[in-house]
Amino acid sequence: MPNPLTPQVLVDPIALTRALVDIESVSGNEKEIADAVEEVLRERAHLRVDRIGHTVIARTELGREQRVVLAGHLDTVPIADNFPSTMDEKIMWGCGTSDMKSGTALALHLAATVAEPRYDVTYFFYECEEVEAVRNGLRIVAQERPELLTADFAILLEPTYGIVEAGCQGTMRAKVRTHGVRAHAARSWLGDNAIHKAGEALRRLSAYEAREVLIDGCRYREGLNAVRISGGVAGNVIPDECEIEVNFRFAPDRSVAQAEAHLREVFTGYDVEITDFAPGALPGLDAPPAAQFLAATGAAPAAKLGWTDVARFAELGIPALNYGPGDPNLAHKRDEHVELEKIEQGAALLRRWLVG
Repeated sequence: MPNPLTPQVLVDPIALTRALVDIESVSGNEKEIADAVEEVLRERAHLRVDRIGHTVIARTELGREQRVVLAGHLDTVPIADNFPSTMDEKIMWGCGTSDMKSGTALALHLAATVAEPRYDVTYFFYECEEVEAVRNGLRIVAQERPELLTADFAILLEPTYGIVEAGCQGTMRAKVRTHGVRAHAARSWLGDNAIHKAGEALRRLSAYEAREVLIDGCRYREGLNAVRISGGVAGNVIPDECEIEVNFRFAPDRSVAQAEAHLREVFTGYDVEITDFAPGALPGLDAPPAAQFLAATGAAPAAKLGWTDVARFAELGIPALNYGPGDPNLAHKRDEHVELEKIEQGAALLRRWLVG
């Protein structure tokens, strides 16, 4: 089967976005799209190409003083009657158009067409971002070839609707449990109802006042919410256990340890089990390439309210931000789409920044 990423397609970021969208690549099924990307990158003499699983890494080695990263994931969430793509004169619809094949297309377009950037550039086209972290392509590269992640600055081409979203929130999930004594519902006074005991925990959540914090001019708003509750044995049994799952989104000035301490303080007196966490990422906007990119945009950055893979770079001491043409509010939706003008504007901005 011929590669749809032809030379004519690679020079046109809109056509390239559509070509990528029309290669089905639900998480775990990235081989075809990774093969196509690898093939066209290996044809570029100015790039050194590596592949780990279905993650393709291409690097310039021009001896520049600074190295930057452009990273985009190749996978999508499951298709929802939105494949292949459709398009009119203003909008392209299809699975992955917003999250994030339009952003990934910008990185691939630049990798293929900019042979003499003012920085050395590492381009990441990685697998399994939309699923559990253990399968994430960037995580695997960090474990197997950490030297490939070395850089002075990174841009993750996540959907931001064409604005700079700096850093990201951290996230933590926990189970808050109540315990009681099981009994027959007809003789409830012999038991102790664990579901009733959950009422106070829910009241604490309802009354919780989310902290807002300003970091490098970016306002991060925290949130602590119940996302699931379970309990009960049968219709005639007083339950002896109830479990509330909570999600804490915390500003990047908190460490994971500080976030856990805060969560346990909120639920003092309860059995709390931390089940999952990921640290946030500080904006890092004072890095010279970041400042130059912000100057190219001509707009003030905003805080990223959510977790993204910029945190993986931040853990390595690499400042990173999010920038992409897609609208994050359209990610994972049946009517997911991207505005063609945003793709063109993003390509022009990134080229202006890389070429100088």
